[in-house]
Amino acid sequence: MRLGLVLFLAVATVGPSAAQGVSDEEFAAAVVALTEGNFNDKAEAVTALAGLGDPRARDVLEAMLERGLYVRESDGAVLIGLEERGGDINVRDPVTGEELGPVPEDDLEAVRINNRLRIALRAAIGMMAISDPDPAVRIAAAQELSSDDSEENQALLAAALEREEDPAVRTVLELALAEIQLSADDPALRIEAVQHIGETTSPSARALLSRLLRQNSDGTYQEPDEGVRAAAQEALESVESRLELVDIGLNIFQGVSLGSVLLLAAIGLAITFGVMGVINMAHGEMLMLGAYTTFVVQEAFRAYLPAGWFDAYVVLAVPAAFLVAGGVGVLMERLVIRFLYGRTLETLLATWGISLALQQTVRLVFGAPNREVSNPGWMTGGVEMFGGAAILTYNRIVIIVFSLCVLALMALVIRYTHYGLEMRAVSQNRRMASAMGIRSGWVDALTFGLGSGIAGVGGVALSQIGNVSPNLGQSYIVDSFMVVVFGGVGSLWGVLAGAMSMGIVTKFLEPYAGAVLGKILVLIALILFIQRYPRGLFALKGRAAEG
Repeated sequence: MRLGLVLFLAVATVGPSAAQGVSDEEFAAAVVALTEGNFNDKAEAVTALAGLGDPRARDVLEAMLERGLYVRESDGAVLIGLEERGGDINVRDPVTGEELGPVPEDDLEAVRINNRLRIALRAAIGMMAISDPDPAVRIAAAQELSSDDSEENQALLAAALEREEDPAVRTVLELALAEIQLSADDPALRIEAVQHIGETTSPSARALLSRLLRQNSDGTYQEPDEGVRAAAQEALESVESRLELVDIGLNIFQGVSLGSVLLLAAIGLAITFGVMGVINMAHGEMLMLGAYTTFVVQEAFRAYLPAGWFDAYVVLAVPAAFLVAGGVGVLMERLVIRFLYGRTLETLLATWGISLALQQTVRLVFGAPNREVSNPGWMTGGVEMFGGAAILTYNRIVIIVFSLCVLALMALVIRYTHYGLEMRAVSQNRRMASAMGIRSGWVDALTFGLGSGIAGVGGVALSQIGNVSPNLGQSYIVDSFMVVVFGGVGSLWGVLAGAMSMGIVTKFLEPYAGAVLGKILVLIALILFIQRYPRGLFALKGRAAEG
């Protein structure tokens, strides 16, 4: 225990700032000291090297613990062994980190260690890790230390807990310390540890408490004390109730995330279907075109711009995807759709054929295999909550916010712009709008292009949460129609309500019914809903409904 505290104080006191002041000569001398003298001298050298606070020391100590620290007999150089090949060992310089190539095994002598030195090495490595600037490294070190219930590790964790400021790391340290205390001989200490674990909300806390209530093959409990078992049962019920609430919250977040993707896919469909009455079976391919446009922009940034600019590729991909998908939508309307107004079956077949043609075109240009789109740095990672019980990923948070912004922008365009006024006029009474001088044909083309462009923007979002493939849009076309029909044809707020409702319900059904059966149940519920409310959740009223 004393050795652990000495090491902790040494590492914690010097910190990263001291590591910057360690010269290569000083570090090299500390490494050489590991190979000299008896085992007591080496133990002191381990403490001295760890006390330097140099990040290179951890690799040296780990190599020494694994019998991978060598002295080259020809010149006395201290080297780290990497791998053995045909009687030679590839080595690395512990000071510079340079790989020096193979050295004959006969010319290398491993630094000898004993049990006492192993304890010192493990303590030093653990304390260097638990004092690392990276919180993830400190968390991993705490979890590793908790696997050994020695008094020394308990002292190390307690000392680390006193100086830890990061809430996530503190939670792991507290849990690790309580796990060690579960092995104490005094039942009162074990009850105290159980009560502390019961105050946390973590899957690992549930596992620890369940272990105490487990029975052996002969019917006896692993925890012999009845008072400890009673406390563990009470704490387990408390932890499980909180974890259930966390699961509900996580399902809601995932449902809103799915709903945001459906929202982006369905906004454009609601516009084209609501204004023009066209069932566009190629709408999913607009999502696919947006995703592939994102891939092209990403590759262009990688090939032609400095590496520091890469994280901005998504910002440029949004307008690029809108223009590409919107342009294809305008061409579709001008070349095909405008000749088929009022002929529902022909429109359905024509757009289905266009969707197949677009898929095959993409296969010819990009190939059939999936294409990977990398998340920019600011969309990588997530917010970890409740000791890892819930992780809210940044890419899905961004997509949720982005989809709501797109919806708000569309509402403003339709409500306050001249084009939005013309679009509403055409949707309410096409013949009267034409009589008033509105070029309904161009309004149709721009509306179809706008709906397709928004779907392309949705493809940008989809590329951030999955692979890009020619069949990408097929997974969302049916769901998009369901959202539009459920929310109300032509209603943006209905699309919002429909997308979020379907996303949340689907995520709650999936754990019980599976993904496929869950969608079937949602479809059945939608059919029953339409029987009662044929115009959807937000039905249009007045002349908008008559048109």
